[in-house]
Amino acid sequence: MDEYPIVKVAAVQAAPVFLDREATIDKLERMFAEAVGKGAQLVVFPESFVPGFPLWCLVRAPIDQHKFFELLFKNAVADGSEDYNRLASLASKYGAYLSVGVTEKGDYSMGAMWNTNYIFAPDGSLVGKHRKIMPTWAEKLAHNFGDGSTLQVHSTDIGKLGCLICGENSNTLARYSLASQGEQLHIATYPPCWPTRRISPMPGGYNMKDVIHVRSAAHAFEAKVFVVASSGVLDEATIAAVAEGDEELATYLRGVVKPATMIVGPDGEYVTEPLVGDEGIIYADIDINKEIALKGVQDLVGSYQRLDIFQVHVNQTPIKPVHLYTQEPIATEPTVADGTSDEPLI
Repeated sequence: MDEYPIVKVAAVQAAPVFLDREATIDKLERMFAEAVGKGAQLVVFPESFVPGFPLWCLVRAPIDQHKFFELLFKNAVADGSEDYNRLASLASKYGAYLSVGVTEKGDYSMGAMWNTNYIFAPDGSLVGKHRKIMPTWAEKLAHNFGDGSTLQVHSTDIGKLGCLICGENSNTLARYSLASQGEQLHIATYPPCWPTRRISPMPGGYNMKDVIHVRSAAHAFEAKVFVVASSGVLDEATIAAVAEGDEELATYLRGVVKPATMIVGPDGEYVTEPLVGDEGIIYADIDINKEIALKGVQDLVGSYQRLDIFQVHVNQTPIKPVHLYTQEPIATEPTVADGTSDEPLI
């Protein structure tokens, strides 16, 4: 008889050391070690945690953002870099799965950055990475579009892991594509806040706790999976850095709706009480076996789907800016000095 994993997961709610990659990874290690010390086998950190979510894109004019863009690029993480290897080594050092949101930078342009989530295995190897396929709203000022090559589910000894970042968790087709690849444990990451209005009945115009719960419960219930949702925290140091002395902006940011972190089961209910506002870590023991009976009632990618009516196609081809190649010269017939062929006349 087959048995499926029972896993202790941890969801971190924390602020980075704003636009300081090395100091943020130091903080990540402290919180990762704490979570693993309490038995966590998978620890999930927020969206763009290293080196910090590009909040300035939402509240400052583009003409005022050049300094922030430069600092973000200089502190971003590149595949195979020293800081990338350090993240991988932390997973190995503490012997647990590490999921962390970063701003990733490419090697072909000093302007190419992606909103990326890495998942490292306990041996330090990369389980997989996901680049956000569509930066949301003003995020496009900092992050490039991802492609379908990272829209994948990864088989591990703690279950089949998938990941979507923030607004992607509202993308029905993106969620369905992961469910249809056999996802069992879904990672969802979010920023510290999402200000969309200056004046609104809700401070900042976006209720983080309710929105994250709707998205998490929807995917958990529809896909019959566990969802681990981790959010950032907006601390005073970040507010001061983004406001740059603009007290009106600083006051506004202090008043936006607080973040929320939660773990939701395949029935759409909280597995444990969510964490709202403050820094901290929440834990839950999740039993993948519990997904089976619920799928027996309603399985949107199996017995409760009409594949003869609905079909979803996902292009997983990596997109590159240029394809470089060399080609051998094409052989030609030899000619004599006067330009006529040296073939014999018939």
